[in-house]
Amino acid sequence: MTRLKLSDITDEKPVKLSIEIPAKLHSDLVDYGVVLNGGASQGAPAPEQLVAPMLVRFIATDREFAKARRNSQAPATSG
Repeated sequence: MTRLKLSDITDEKPVKLSIEIPAKLHSDLVDYGVVLNGGASQGAPAPEQLVAPMLVRFIATDREFAKARRNSQAPATSG
């Protein structure tokens, strides 16, 4: 079985965001949804349902981002 980085799509209260993506990326997202759905196109998540969970996963696994975030949030020391 294929191990995808995205395994669950949580339904949360959305914040509307309008973006334009390249046609190739849209096609890749459609294909990803089909693979995520076990190879069946019927019932596969739509590309717009995949973008947010993919970004969440990307940010959660970006070590350099986490390190930079920690460093920028470090309390100032007085002395």
